[in-house]
Amino acid sequence: MPTSLAEAKLNAQDDVDVVVIDEFRKSSDILDRMQFDNVVSPTGGDTLTYGYRRLITQRDAAFRAINSEYTPNEVQTQRYTVDLAPLGGSFRVDRVVARIGPAASGAVTLNIQQLIKASRAKFADAVINGDTATDANGFNGLSKILTGSSTEYLPLSNGVATGYVDWTTITDKASALAAQKHIDNWLAAMDERPDVIYGNQKTLNLFKVIAQWTDQIDKSTDAFGRPVTAYNGIPLTDLGSKAGSSADVIGLVTRDPDAGGAGGNITGLGDLYAVRYGLDGFHGASVGGGSPLLQTWLPEFTSAGAVKTGEVELGPVAPVLKATKAAAVFRNIKSA
Repeated sequence: MPTSLAEAKLNAQDDVDVVVIDEFRKSSDILDRMQFDNVVSPTGGDTLTYGYRRLITQRDAAFRAINSEYTPNEVQTQRYTVDLAPLGGSFRVDRVVARIGPAASGAVTLNIQQLIKASRAKFADAVINGDTATDANGFNGLSKILTGSSTEYLPLSNGVATGYVDWTTITDKASALAAQKHIDNWLAAMDERPDVIYGNQKTLNLFKVIAQWTDQIDKSTDAFGRPVTAYNGIPLTDLGSKAGSSADVIGLVTRDPDAGGAGGNITGLGDLYAVRYGLDGFHGASVGGGSPLLQTWLPEFTSAGAVKTGEVELGPVAPVLKATKAAAVFRNIKSA
């Protein structure tokens, strides 16, 4: 049965687990939206593998004449596997330090809060930038998965000779409408309307300017009371910084967007990711058999030993893109 962090919270037996799950949800748009298909079990050895078939093409339908057959037309799928991995960390607290502060567990609380923050950031970073070629314990993220796919929107392939769109020069409605054309063509490559668009703050700020000029901006609040700005009803969300760093999860980069043409390297290029969540789109995979999605181990100070260990762990989990058209990336947006 698929589950989410919101549903996992209902089954948490420990008040600390409830708080931790709430903090994961509040600090991570990805984890708040993601459903987890909790069916994975060991198939031998110590590897947890989720196998699935990704829908590569969509089929059509047609009328037929009486006394004639339909022309066969099968959808195309491709087999993929992903290995689940646990994500979290541990900390150590001296029993003396744990008693110092406004609350007896001040040091423990601080460490748990910071561990949640780092784990949330690491998961978001891996969902976008993950690459098993550089981290064998992780998984491939959307940037690698979508490279070369039908939903990777490259300005160079869509009538822009320079290979990038410059949103820093948008100062009137005409230029905003020209930018909107690329945005809508990018989103049209998906199978359905996305649930969210991810980016960095600079790129999203310019996106909001376009939305204002084109009368496509919406403002509301989410379930936690935080303000949400949307483009035509699609929330625009900044994934923040990487774990242990001030660098953005979806950072500005320097690229040669015209593929070796006369333009050379261009600085300040950002990407946008549109995602449709669901078990037939983009979702998570987790361990079956009633295994909890997230666990907390508090330091145990009642036994001998001066320094105790605490841990918070999500998973084992991994993201799954069931349909290529359930996610899309817009590359090479000049944002600075």
